[in-house]
Amino acid sequence: MVSSSSPSAPILPTYAAQSTTASTDPKAFPQLLTRLSDTFRASLAHRRPWTELLDRSAISRPDSLSDALSRLRKNLSYFRVNYLAVVAAVLAVSLLSNPFSLLLLVLLFYAWSFLYLFRPSDAPPLVLLGRQLSDHETLGGLILLSVFTLFLTSVGSILMSALTVGAALVCAHGAFRVTDDLFLDDQEPGGATSGFLSFIGGHAAAAAGPAVVAARA
Repeated sequence: MVSSSSPSAPILPTYAAQSTTASTDPKAFPQLLTRLSDTFRASLAHRRPWTELLDRSAISRPDSLSDALSRLRKNLSYFRVNYLAVVAAVLAVSLLSNPFSLLLLVLLFYAWSFLYLFRPSDAPPLVLLGRQLSDHETLGGLILLSVFTLFLTSVGSILMSALTVGAALVCAHGAFRVTDDLFLDDQEPGGATSGFLSFIGGHAAAAAGPAVVAARA
């Protein structure tokens, strides 16, 4: 006798639910610093010889303002990495000669890194004076702290003074350095420096973006 029992329902595969809670990799911040250092060194490898930049025989007074601007544009394209290094050196000297301002900048950088950008999404909420702070309150506090540090202390004036001096040196050199002996290669203008700057924004966003978005959603 043939059994008339109905066929059993097919067994569907089951999958364990995966947690969607994002958390920041604790190694993301050191890896970012390492990558930034490597990329900065790689960018410096594209600099022009310093002897070519400091060639005194190539310095002459421009004939007119248009001639000075034309020299400046070509020199900015040719010596772009060297000029960035000069501005960075002026900025570094200014900060090292004012250790208090340098300390404030370092503390501000660490505050942004560990309280917001690289803070794990599953970390306990911040508590200030017995009150828990939300993510929006933390962000607002960091913004106010940044404004206070940059505009209400000596940090802002030191940064602006250093950038002004660096820009003045670059413009003076670019206007007085003749460009007849300079031959721009086929490399895209700003290739080395734009790659370095885009890496800063892109890698930082890739390292901290998913966790920050998930935590602030």
